Amino acid sequence: MINKERIINEFNKLISFDSLSFHEKNIYEYLINKLKSLGLKIIVDDAGKKLSNNNDSGNNIYALLEGNKKGKPILFSSHMDTVSPGINKKAIIDGDIIKSSGDTILGADDVTGIVSILEALNIIKENNLSHPDIEVVFFVAEEPYCKGSSVFDFNIIKSKIAYVLDLQGSVGTAAISAPSIFSFEIDVLGKSAHAGFEIEKGISSILISSEAISKIKFGRLDENTTLNIGTINGGDGKNIVPEKTIIKGELRSNNRLYALDILNNIKNVFDEVSKKYNGISKFSYNEDIMAYKIDINSYVVKRYQNALNSLGYGKAILVDTFGGSDNNNFNKNGILGIVISNAMNNIHTKNEYFKISELIKSINITLKLMTMED
Repeated sequence: MINKERIINEFNKLISFDSLSFHEKNIYEYLINKLKSLGLKIIVDDAGKKLSNNNDSGNNIYALLEGNKKGKPILFSSHMDTVSPGINKKAIIDGDIIKSSGDTILGADDVTGIVSILEALNIIKENNLSHPDIEVVFFVAEEPYCKGSSVFDFNIIKSKIAYVLDLQGSVGTAAISAPSIFSFEIDVLGKSAHAGFEIEKGISSILISSEAISKIKFGRLDENTTLNIGTINGGDGKNIVPEKTIIKGELRSNNRLYALDILNNIKNVFDEVSKKYNGISKFSYNEDIMAYKIDINSYVVKRYQNALNSLGYGKAILVDTFGGSDNNNFNKNGILGIVISNAMNNIHTKNEYFKISELIKSINITLKLMTMED
């Protein structure tokens, strides 16, 4: 029932929109019209205003296709934004493969997810297939730590389970866990002085920072935790003792309490070294997304496996991912979700691609999840 020409045309249409994070207005407006044409009721929020001052930002889209049979409501989600470089994206078709032209990303992250959902809805409408209430949410600003879903009103959702189409790799794979991700900043304050005439009067914020950093273990701390410093900025000139240094980093862990202990240790180390040199350090952090872990025997996982079985696709490949997605926020708000693969590969690179045959499998799985009996 899948219309191959239609899904390719839909993919090309969707990637034709420049939809960098906080600049999703065009794809947002297109998807509202598309969902309305398929008979879904639409609610949009004001995420764009909350997150950005841009005139071309979009909002989160909630859509409901009312069921024509009894059954538990079910939720599907993908995101509208892309990473850079994502302006003037173009696709090249090479047999079964659709790939980036090499100048930008392709945008399969997450357009193949959107196409899978739209085509499944097309098939339901064209064939008058039976289905329970189907809820769809397309989020803005997923790439920058799921900012769009962080301001979404989850109270409007009726479903207790969700399938988030936002995972690269072979179709049939599903992520059942993801880490908490913390962003942190350390502002180290010393005292400026001329480096030639009165260097003794200065307090070097860079010296404090480097000594503190040397006392902390970074990198992969264990199989569940990574700690990284991403940027260090400090000083006003090579002949001036640097008064201020700003350090920014990220901590990821599947063990949230352990992560909080690590953050507290970073603060204590910087406080201790700063005090040694009569400087000051100010430590702050933000939990961008919260970890989750879904039981492999849960209904949402079993239903996914049943869909694969009925399609003859074999056993689901269940994985733990170390990346975040909007599914973190679904689970944070009491909606048990898993992230399922939607045919994309080499995401966030100019070598991004997908196989049409894999996208067709993704659509078949999405359709089966929308229409199968509980």
